[in-house]
Amino acid sequence: MIEGIIFDVDGTLWDSTEEVAYSWNQAIKEQTDMDRTLTAEQLKREFGKPLEEIMDDLFPELAQKEQERLADHLYKYENKWVETAPCIVYDQMAETVRELSRKYKLFIVSNCQSGYIEAFLKNTGLGEYFADYTCPGDTGKLKGENIRIIMERNGIKEAIYVGDTQGDANACKEAGIPMIFAAYGFGQGEEEHVAIQSFGNCWNLNSKKAEGSKPQRDGA
Repeated sequence: MIEGIIFDVDGTLWDSTEEVAYSWNQAIKEQTDMDRTLTAEQLKREFGKPLEEIMDDLFPELAQKEQERLADHLYKYENKWVETAPCIVYDQMAETVRELSRKYKLFIVSNCQSGYIEAFLKNTGLGEYFADYTCPGDTGKLKGENIRIIMERNGIKEAIYVGDTQGDANACKEAGIPMIFAAYGFGQGEEEHVAIQSFGNCWNLNSKKAEGSKPQRDGA
């Protein structure tokens, strides 16, 4: 029986790409000499990857130390901006989270920097409904291991993960838990998973897992 539901953030709970692109462009303009403008579409292709891989993809011309210095600026600007920015919250997300928290323990595990999940919770006002959260910025570990950390830390034996990318699927395999694919998100992948078409469908996660509702390919 499911005890906990673990959520990804971007492409699952909300879409912050336009606002993150804005904050990163501000950081690049104010903190560097680069002539570079990033777009939300570029970031959508990167979200869900490890932070180091994102920096390699977007700034391959920079040495590792330069990438690290730039990343510090990008994440500081992003966390501050996202706290109050008009990010796109998926339909029925807030009310569904509130209702699910009455039956399950809710968690967040995302491949983000320290402070981003806190910014999401502050922006949405949903902090009281999530029992715990973590990310590579907090632990230095990737999503599969962070899923296990959250489960062990909270005494959870049975959990499911809701995410939208193949990276999420790989992490769930590593952690040994099933994944529900958020078909409305950013996802691209190679495997088939039980899918939900909107966040409101999370009401039926337990029955979907048990009954094996029709799987869909990631990125559908």
